[in-house]
Amino acid sequence: MRLRNVPGAREVMIENEFVFTEPENMAGTWKEVFGNNNPVRIEIGMGKGRFITTLAQMNPDINYIGIEKYSSVLLRAVEKQDELRLSNLRFIRMDAENIGDVFAKGEVDRIYLNFSDPWPKDRHAKRRLTSRQFLERYTDILKDDGYVEFKTDNRGLFDFSVEEVKESPKWELTIVTYDLHNDTDLVEGNVMTEYEEKFSSQGNPICKLIARLK
Repeated sequence: MRLRNVPGAREVMIENEFVFTEPENMAGTWKEVFGNNNPVRIEIGMGKGRFITTLAQMNPDINYIGIEKYSSVLLRAVEKQDELRLSNLRFIRMDAENIGDVFAKGEVDRIYLNFSDPWPKDRHAKRRLTSRQFLERYTDILKDDGYVEFKTDNRGLFDFSVEEVKESPKWELTIVTYDLHNDTDLVEGNVMTEYEEKFSSQGNPICKLIARLK
């Protein structure tokens, strides 16, 4: 279960140079934030940040932004960034529902969704980060032919996500696998999250899809 009440975490977020806690109206400004024209890729619901921090280390010519709702979870990634001081990595503490206020059309190159909250009750389906409602939000910030990459061990959520992409006319599925770690082509270069390592070690197959904006 995610930590949600680490004393002082909120204050750290407010004061840290790598974190934006009031990102509203930042749409169109990310080139100035990073000081270059490199592609911008974001992870929504980044947790403790292992995935996006690893990508930032591996790809210095790509800018990465991790988005997390809870200060107590984001704190772990911020502490690591304070050590590494990667110039191509920033964080936003926010609810993803407001993502359209933070990025301009075409400002984002790729979106990563890893082991997202399944919101299992049907009445909460629109809160799932792969719902058609969120897919519509992503069209407002992705460049033409931009991608969403989604990984999970939750088969029900994955099946839902596949159908949501199929029912969204602006999107098309380019890759679907129900066992990522046994797919020799797709697993090459795969960066694991904390949850991915945990669940796969328990024998749970990892599902992955990639959807492209038409």
